[in-house]
Amino acid sequence: MTPVTPIPPNHIVESKRMPPETLSATARRAAELESALRRVIRGKDDVLRMALVSVFAKGHLLIEGVPGVGKTTLGQALARAIDCTFQRVQFTSDMLPSDVLGISIYSAIEQKFEFKRGPVFANVLLADEINRTTPKTQSALLEAMNEGQVTVDAYSYPLPQPFLVIATQNPIEHHGTYPLPESQLDRFLMRLRMGYPEGNAEREILRSEAGTAQLERLQPVLNAADVIEIQQAVTQVHVDESLITYALAIVTKTRESEYLSLGVSPRGSQMFYRAAQAMAFLDGRDYCTPEDFKPLAVPVFGHRIVVNSLYASTLKKSEQSEQVLKEIVDSVPVPL
Repeated sequence: MTPVTPIPPNHIVESKRMPPETLSATARRAAELESALRRVIRGKDDVLRMALVSVFAKGHLLIEGVPGVGKTTLGQALARAIDCTFQRVQFTSDMLPSDVLGISIYSAIEQKFEFKRGPVFANVLLADEINRTTPKTQSALLEAMNEGQVTVDAYSYPLPQPFLVIATQNPIEHHGTYPLPESQLDRFLMRLRMGYPEGNAEREILRSEAGTAQLERLQPVLNAADVIEIQQAVTQVHVDESLITYALAIVTKTRESEYLSLGVSPRGSQMFYRAAQAMAFLDGRDYCTPEDFKPLAVPVFGHRIVVNSLYASTLKKSEQSEQVLKEIVDSVPVPL
């Protein structure tokens, strides 16, 4: 078996700046994708926008919520709409890492070991209820999410590009769940919380055809090459030095806050930057503003910080972190 040299997933080929007309056309295709997904996911426009930001920023997505609010449907719709290879894994407590990555099996005919690839070898991996499996199996995804490759029996295998993990999890207060460790959470660009439908959204869901029928009729809007092109376009969105200073001020305050025992990592600040570029791109701009950064602080940083136990209140952990982050963002002056 010959080892395969992996291709760094975050490697960006140097190229000339994309012409404005090309950037505009690429942004229109991204807008068409968002419009198509809204016909399937009702009443969750903010969640849908953030999910697309995560995809186009080359990040992975963690969706949290009680059962039955559309977490899996969102993951399936995203995969179908970008027409990429797709695998869904329903995580359970008895799963092993090999159930996700694959396993080497000895062939009596060939008289050698053959690697049987697991479901991780897809453009989009839907890790359903990831926190129902053990930390050992959860950790099997660490290398795949960070480096775009998996290593089995000392051999490394590159994953197809683009590669995206969309993981869903039930609230940790539910029985039979294993909290994701900080190292695993840090690999996700953002965590989105899906609650119950608001206003008339649930009425529209009941009056319209069932979500499954809408999902089956969803036609691909982009393909793998389109997604890679958009991800490259996002990296060309201009971020002024004053905005970088603004973003780093927020990050620094999370590390210095007496209310937090764990602040945002350097990986978190990088993802904050990339997500802001994607946010601006989806709004049809080739430059960032402070309004691209501010709404991203909670979804990008919320799962990366740990609230100091001395200041823990009766709120859930996720709500504690959101409250602290909002206060930090409000305390940092916005650049003019």
